[in-house]
Parts: sequence; C-alpha cells; structure tokens
Amino acid sequence: MESTYLTTEQLAERIHYDARTIRTWLKDSVLLEGIHYIRPFGGRKLLYVWETIERDMGEFSGRCLAPVPMANGGVAHG
Repeated sequence: MESTYLTTEQLAERIHYDARTIRTWLKDSVLLEGIHYIRPFGGRKLLYVWETIERDMGEFSGRCLAPVPMANGGVAHG
C-alpha cells in the first residue's frame, strides 16, 4: 500500500487546523511517531502519513461518548 506523506503545513491545510496546533498539541498526544508521522532518515523533519490520520480521525469521530449525568436528572453529551 502506498502512503501519502504530508508536511505539517500540508496536513494543517487538509484538516483545517493551525500548523502550530499540530506541532504543540496534536503531535505526541494524538498523533504518534511511527504510526501517524515519521522522521525520514532520522532527521528533524516530520512527515505525516495521511491515510493513517484520515482513518483514525474517522474512527474517533464515530465513537459515541457516554452521557454525563446532571444533578437535575438530565444528561450532558460530551
């Protein structure tokens, strides 16, 4: 299977996030080295694997979070 490798800026454009958000918040908390991104030739540059990111975004979005019970008897979905 061929992979599409993207720079941080290209990924940011595709998923409509700021490149800084990807570098500081998503990288290493949601996006994992060796799965969602690689460091070609052991360097500092990062390349993101689009197919893996696209798959995982869809899976995470499809998960239903358990409702949180509220004091008034209702539930919060979130």
